[in-house]
Amino acid sequence: MTKISVVIPVYNEETNIDFLYNRLIKVIAQMGLSYELIFVNDGSKDKTIDIIKTLVEKDKQVKFIDFSRNFGHQIAVTAGLDLSLGQSVVIIDADLQDPPELIIQLYQKMQLGFEVVYAKRRKREGESFLKKITAKWFYRILKKITSIEIPVDTGDFRIIDRKVVDVLKRMPEHHKFIRGQISWIGFNQTYVEYDREERHSGETGYTYWKMIKFALDGITAFSGFPLKLATISGFVISGVAFVVLLHALFTRLVLKDYVEGWASIITSILFLGGVQLIFIGIIGEYISRINSEVKRRPLYIIKETNIDNK
Repeated sequence: MTKISVVIPVYNEETNIDFLYNRLIKVIAQMGLSYELIFVNDGSKDKTIDIIKTLVEKDKQVKFIDFSRNFGHQIAVTAGLDLSLGQSVVIIDADLQDPPELIIQLYQKMQLGFEVVYAKRRKREGESFLKKITAKWFYRILKKITSIEIPVDTGDFRIIDRKVVDVLKRMPEHHKFIRGQISWIGFNQTYVEYDREERHSGETGYTYWKMIKFALDGITAFSGFPLKLATISGFVISGVAFVVLLHALFTRLVLKDYVEGWASIITSILFLGGVQLIFIGIIGEYISRINSEVKRRPLYIIKETNIDNK
């Protein structure tokens, strides 16, 4: 029986694969556990998959899943979880910002009776000030507007029990936010703190646009607050408009003191129109996600794999 599976989503990581593999093997050797390493190639355009296949030839415990195209980081993690066999499963990226050596502490903490042990960042090296501050405020805002306790200053780097994996496999949302799903599932959860290192080499696949999309997935998946905000704003703006209307009628009919013009009217129309478009867009984001779910398309398409357990 496989004791531990390590799921590694990869996208254009040809310069990091060998370094990651060597460090992972040393860590697992120290732990003395039966293992499998599952590399999920998310449509890489470099030689990532070729390097992984080379590892497969020398280590039978190395598994790979090669997607037909790029489906996204969260979907790649999902595929790895779906095909994993380990009693415990580690999720780690291939850029070596998250140290493989921390897996030992995560596993040891799990043995104390926890089903989820996530890695909590004290420091984040090699990242821009803008990325750090936006990530910091996103997680704190998300924590405020959701009904579940999503830990701040964490990523997907964690170890989870098989029972958590089994529940995740029954949650096939297309717009994945895995760390939120794991928090929603519950069970006993704790953390280990660490300092996140600078990326070993290469460039991150998480552009600012992808980060915005990821943030929207997290908010729409676990909070209806934006819809409530749209409703509240509608009432507030309508109330203000009614007061302005009363003031305009009083000024015109009672005080007989008014100046004809269109500036104020145009300003009001533009303001109200802008607010309406913003909230129509918010509603559209939710409807778009509903549309994705009802199509019932597969989350991912596997081009090639050496895993035959499913």
